[in-house]
Amino acid sequence: MADNARAKRLADLIREVVAQKLQRGIKDPRLGSHVTITDTRVTGDLREATVFYTVYGDEEERAAAAAGLESAKGILRSEVGKAAGVKFTPTLTFVADALPDTARTIEDLLDKARQSDEAVREAAAKAQYAAGADPYKKPGDDEDDIAE
Repeated sequence: MADNARAKRLADLIREVVAQKLQRGIKDPRLGSHVTITDTRVTGDLREATVFYTVYGDEEERAAAAAGLESAKGILRSEVGKAAGVKFTPTLTFVADALPDTARTIEDLLDKARQSDEAVREAAAKAQYAAGADPYKKPGDDEDDIAE
């Protein structure tokens, strides 16, 4: 079993090789310049690598990019094998990264919270005290105090 540092170095190398090959070496139009490799993780035994990617575009372009990556998997794995020089080249699995969708959801929730805060601020600005500006009794203000 390999140590974590070696797995991390191999993961970094795989990320760089795959990104460079996608940018310069593969001529598949489905994998244009809108595919970005975001992260790579390698198992402890260095046999399997998961490559996370994002696609700039709509759902149709994401599906086309996933199909293009799946078809280019063999070429990418052979390039990783040449660059890594390890006894066994890890198998590559491509997974669409959920980070952009999660970030978009968080931004939407923060916008809703800002709108809600603004509505509360507006309501507070128009609000009046229920018992007047100073609700506390002071000596000499009521007739009850004079009668005593």
